[in-house]
Amino acid sequence: MRPETTAKVANNAMTKGDVLAAARIAGIQAAKRTADLLPMCHPVLVGTVAINFSIGDDWVEVEAQVETVDRTGVEMEAMTASAVAALTIYDMCKSVDRTMTIEQVALWEKLGGRSGHWQRNALAEP
Repeated sequence: MRPETTAKVANNAMTKGDVLAAARIAGIQAAKRTADLLPMCHPVLVGTVAINFSIGDDWVEVEAQVETVDRTGVEMEAMTASAVAALTIYDMCKSVDRTMTIEQVALWEKLGGRSGHWQRNALAEP
């Protein structure tokens, strides 16, 4: 996004309201409704959902962490939460900046479930 847009997000100066608060709520809701959106995704009991943001000069990074005690992992819930939070940021900022892009939705780490622990190798990333 343009630096002016990032500054408005950081200073809570967008006309639609608090962008990051709305994006956090949207991400949490998305994590809880993932099985309704993805046809082959199992419904699971979602426990904790945390949506965190990092702001740079011309970007906002979204990170979601989802936890469950259910029988399977919640990586789809975490990635859905991140994507929907990013889309909410776009929606709330599009009146001042339509050049924004949403890029690089990726799983960074998964603990538990049948497949055990998995972590992306940061050195292999572009």
